[in-house]
Amino acid sequence: MNEHRSDKRIGMLRTWIQWGFLVWMVVIGIRFGLFVRHFESGGVAPFFSRPAGVDGFLPIGALASIKSWLATGVLNPLHPAAVVIFLSIVGMSLLAKKSFCSWLCPVGTLSETAGRLGRRLFGRNFRIWRPLDLVLRSIKYLLLLFFIKIILFDMPHQALALFLKTPYWAISDVKMLHLFTRMSSTTMVVLGVLAGLSILYEGFWCRYLCPYGALLGLTSPLSPFKIRRDTTLCSGCGSCSAACPAQLPVHDRHVIRSPECNGCLSCTLACPEKDALRMGLFQRKRPLPVWLFPVVALLVFAVGTGAGIVTDTWQSSLGYDDYSYLIPQAPFLSH
Repeated sequence: MNEHRSDKRIGMLRTWIQWGFLVWMVVIGIRFGLFVRHFESGGVAPFFSRPAGVDGFLPIGALASIKSWLATGVLNPLHPAAVVIFLSIVGMSLLAKKSFCSWLCPVGTLSETAGRLGRRLFGRNFRIWRPLDLVLRSIKYLLLLFFIKIILFDMPHQALALFLKTPYWAISDVKMLHLFTRMSSTTMVVLGVLAGLSILYEGFWCRYLCPYGALLGLTSPLSPFKIRRDTTLCSGCGSCSAACPAQLPVHDRHVIRSPECNGCLSCTLACPEKDALRMGLFQRKRPLPVWLFPVVALLVFAVGTGAGIVTDTWQSSLGYDDYSYLIPQAPFLSH
């Protein structure tokens, strides 16, 4: 019973961490909006310092900066936090599967909430025909391949260096903000469709379209953590498979190695048999403490971002005068 209560507490803890991180992202977004507003108003609106964490919404730019960093040995100083956050998240997947998706990602949190809403409205979430599901799941990998091909292979280093010096890259965070604060009708329609599909089909964006999740899925099999099933204790009830948001056949596998597993622990929480299903480490047979996996995942993210902050690889090199000049021009800047 104590172990069961511990598992339930971990489930509640994940929910609190998800929503806490989402609220933190909203606060960062609001603060960044106030920062931008100061310069858009010509200095009339109150000044707020720029939160560097907003760079976390620039993963494609982070990939470009990493390529430049590897080629020159110098990290582009305009959005260094983008690289720090990107590498911290990839580090999470290398050590603790796709834990970012299930424990921290704000889009994942909203997607799960939409799925729960769908269950309340319709009594269940719908599932796409299996052959079509397999085809649709390839989309996120194709999107990832597209970005990798364009940035890492097709773009010459000289062109990349020029891009990283452009005003567009300098305030790409502002352009991202405007995507939502000055939302076009097309953007609203796309977001509305994705929200509706996420209500009907749990995790629609994450399952079929997210290239970030695809990247983390490709690296997560290297993680020493795996969902492991003890066949001598398993009753074969199938509760684990029914609870899995990735629709994996957990009850039919000894070890889950699928790149779709995001380490949410939903299957272990649903299992009625003590120690029959656990997040295991290597081939260790003795069950690990249920709290160890999320602690490792969150510690990797905290250490990664913390290292960026203490080594001064966090704040942009742009100053007040730079933003005073660039931000009013944001609506007129393009690629």
